[in-house]
Amino acid sequence: MFDINNIVRENIRILTPYSSAREEFKGTEGIFLDANENPFNSPYNRYPDPLQWSVKEKLAVLKGVQPDQIFLGNGSDEAIDLLIRAFCEPHRDNIVSISPSYGMYQVAADINAVDFIKVPLNEDFTLNANALKKAINENTHIIWLCSPNNPTANNFAANEVLSLAEKYEGLLVVDEAYIDFSSKPSLIKYLSSYPNLVILQTFSKAWGLAGLRMGIAYASKEIVSILSKIKYPYNVNVMTQKLVLDALDNVKEKEKWVNEILAQRTNLTKMLAGLKLVEKIYPSDANFILVKVPDTRKIYDYLVNRKIIIRDRSKVHMCEGCLRITIGSEPENKALYEALVEYGKPRP
Repeated sequence: MFDINNIVRENIRILTPYSSAREEFKGTEGIFLDANENPFNSPYNRYPDPLQWSVKEKLAVLKGVQPDQIFLGNGSDEAIDLLIRAFCEPHRDNIVSISPSYGMYQVAADINAVDFIKVPLNEDFTLNANALKKAINENTHIIWLCSPNNPTANNFAANEVLSLAEKYEGLLVVDEAYIDFSSKPSLIKYLSSYPNLVILQTFSKAWGLAGLRMGIAYASKEIVSILSKIKYPYNVNVMTQKLVLDALDNVKEKEKWVNEILAQRTNLTKMLAGLKLVEKIYPSDANFILVKVPDTRKIYDYLVNRKIIIRDRSKVHMCEGCLRITIGSEPENKALYEALVEYGKPRP
């Protein structure tokens, strides 16, 4: 059985966190003489709500969870780092993950001196759950997945993913940054069934708020409590909280953007499939496509010279010869296509 006390680091378990006065008083009106703030230049003179309750309450309704099951961070990178800092002892514990996948997981593990064990995906980029289970040892405190995966763009089967959480005493972290673009539903609904499950999402992709830097971790209230215990007191600023609240009042706008991106993903895939230089386009559940071409660096450099920026993923394991292309607006996608048509023309 999963017991959070068996995997949380001892120094974190006994830690007395810093407590701000705003955690003790949750009102928005009053005479605030507690935090040595400037009394002028409202509302920016006041520190933000350290636990972002207004955002959590609104987000909880949308996602069908409780506010105390939500951690909000300065981008998903904060949640990634805090999960490792809270649950992995440096120079002892390890994380088991997949390859290829989002590189920041290993960077965060390396920063925290935690071993990062990579298990290759199957040749078709599907999950090899049995291989992941075999890689787990007594010091594996986190299994880390990205689904839909970056850079392969595919979603993993829910039953295979959840099988990793069963009879496992560590955390199963599933990064769902691209879930809004997938035909498969989020795994959030399984939080109550799997107390060791953590779901990461973000406002950066479907919500169009990458510049605000707000990431989300959904988990049991016990896990969220530990993350909140070790985060910096005021990790999400006033403007970010306000603008995210505004966005949550306009879900239909976000859904319109998602539908447009999905339509453009279909259109761009069809256009690129007709080019001779395109060898393969992998199926996508994300807002990007992975495209196999010859001479990836030449094409990449050619596009950069045209001020069209994509990602060369040819040095990533299992992505040799591949470019990752984000789905843009219709004019942006057309400009990319026309540039590639020009590139593919025979030279005189």
